[in-house]
Amino acid sequence: MNTAAPVADVRTTTGGGRLRQILLASLGNAAEWFDWTVYVTFAAVLGPQFFPSGSGATNVLQTLSVFAVGFLFRPVGGLLIGAYCDRRGRSAGLRLSLLMMAGGSLLIALAPAHRTAGVLSPVLLVAARALQGLSAGGEGTAMSTYVTETAPRRRRGLYSSAIYISTTLGTLAATFLALILRNTLTPGQLGDWGWRVPFALGALFALYGWWMRRCVRETPVFDAARERQHRPAWRALRSHPRSVLRVAGFSLGATVVYYTFASYLPLYAQVHDGVPANAALWASVAAQVVFMAALPLLGVATDRFGPRPMLLAFGGGFVCLTPVLFGVMSGSAVRLFAVMTAALLLFGCYATAAPAATLQMFPTTLRSSGVGLPYALTVALFGGTAPYLNEYLSGLGHAAWYPWYVVGLCAVSTVFYFRFRGTGDTDLTAVEDTGRARAADGAARG
Repeated sequence: MNTAAPVADVRTTTGGGRLRQILLASLGNAAEWFDWTVYVTFAAVLGPQFFPSGSGATNVLQTLSVFAVGFLFRPVGGLLIGAYCDRRGRSAGLRLSLLMMAGGSLLIALAPAHRTAGVLSPVLLVAARALQGLSAGGEGTAMSTYVTETAPRRRRGLYSSAIYISTTLGTLAATFLALILRNTLTPGQLGDWGWRVPFALGALFALYGWWMRRCVRETPVFDAARERQHRPAWRALRSHPRSVLRVAGFSLGATVVYYTFASYLPLYAQVHDGVPANAALWASVAAQVVFMAALPLLGVATDRFGPRPMLLAFGGGFVCLTPVLFGVMSGSAVRLFAVMTAALLLFGCYATAAPAATLQMFPTTLRSSGVGLPYALTVALFGGTAPYLNEYLSGLGHAAWYPWYVVGLCAVSTVFYFRFRGTGDTDLTAVEDTGRARAADGAARG
């Protein structure tokens, strides 16, 4: 029996056709991460609206705890939407994730403040973040799987750069909107109703992204595998334990780095270093623009040298430089920009190499589920809690501990990168037999 049937039409798809499909999927991804980023961007404003009166630091901590709640639902979303992608298709999963994100954003936009509804207010906020967490957990794996299966065999690094380019576009849009609102509304207006504007717009953007994704074609390799027998995702994952562990190990350091340096650092600079809000946001914008411009070049480097050297550069770089980066940043928007830029450029080595490296660990009919659950679980446990942990340690007077926490997690990931033996041109257009893939997983080195 032929256990690995190549899909010929993947190779005959025109470059323009591929690029159009990636663009359509990326527009939705940008909308998805606009909605996700808006929450932490407006954390300082949301706290007094949804929680009882208290100190500014207490309200920020409570708001960030709800931010972490959203991450706790990401593993569930990774499993459910990942299984949905493996059963119904990558494009179907992409559309479902955006509908869920739109629902969560709309619920926050319409939720009553604590002074009006009492305890119902934070309950609705938690429910909305849970829905957004389900969405984000599925979006990451659905987008990565779609891009990797659509990309030309020796251009996966370049095409994978679209994932974080669109993610950064969504983050930048959220940051720009925060700047506009802070400079056009008074603090009273922003607290009374202005904070609802980004969530209402986020719901509209997500619905627009869903509409655009209606035109996204299914990947040829999934179409070829559509008739294969599907098993429940959790049973299938049990047959690939080493691959599941490797995905978690790959993601461990990266998720803490991203949510520390790309998402939380501007808020940290405002609260703890006294950097003015506008200056911190502009520093973040400038750093992300540099990151976005560099991603295609890093993708080309990944295609040239392979994913393993890029992953090792990321892991080893943060093991050596994290304490230095935290030491340099102190009360200055210019230093904040320099730290964020250096961290994001180093993170780009991971962003362009990891999607294809992790997805090649699983057969086609299990690819989204296999990556989705361990990746989202790792993000929930370590990425979602990173801002909260940093804030908590700072409150105890132990802010110096946090950089070493990042170093430790990156060191663990570097061990997994060192043991990785995959290549950048592994054939992902074959419909593998799951029994054969399971045997290969058992024989693979951890």
